[in-house]
Amino acid sequence: MSLKLYYASGACSFVPHAMLEAAGATFEPVRVKLHQDEQRSAQYLALNPRGQVPVLVDGAQTITQVMAIVFHIDILFPESQFIPKEPLARARFIETLAWMNNTAHPTFTHIFMPFHFTDDAQAQAALKRFNTEVYRRLLGELQGMVSRAHASGRDWLGGVHFGPLDAYALTLLRWGTLAGINPESLPELWAYVQRVAQVPAAARAIERERLRLNMYSG
Repeated sequence: MSLKLYYASGACSFVPHAMLEAAGATFEPVRVKLHQDEQRSAQYLALNPRGQVPVLVDGAQTITQVMAIVFHIDILFPESQFIPKEPLARARFIETLAWMNNTAHPTFTHIFMPFHFTDDAQAQAALKRFNTEVYRRLLGELQGMVSRAHASGRDWLGGVHFGPLDAYALTLLRWGTLAGINPESLPELWAYVQRVAQVPAAARAIERERLRLNMYSG
């Protein structure tokens, strides 16, 4: 098995990055420097014409989109039990992963990269303002998920041990701090994310990506 993960520091590619570490996989991590527009280089566009991360290369096959990569890694490393097998638990896992990827994630994109949606400066400022408040509510919803997991006796969002939902939750809260949301305003979520960061697999990915969990400046 020959695996290569193209990731960008702090992006959603942190999710498969942490998964591969947790699985004990042998893989080649390749950093894509978004601030230098490496994702728009001819070499990278030949790999992924959308110019996005993550990309997982498995032998001769190239896989894009974080959800597809999460499921592929789960299949490659079934012993890691990243995704529940019981039908209802599996459906709940997919439900949460999809919400993270198609609701919370795009909301942050409207804050961080409003120029993708309009070239009008005033409209961009309005998008940032509006979506910051939406994102604050979404993080509150995520904190509720953590609270319910704890109330049911689970330490982790997706099952009995660390997995992709936990890595995505860490990413989403970290993005919130970039958007000016104080993580201490979400104490249960913040405590949980700090615990996620201490998981050895997550810690290795954090170290390689040189991430600070809290970018809030007040």
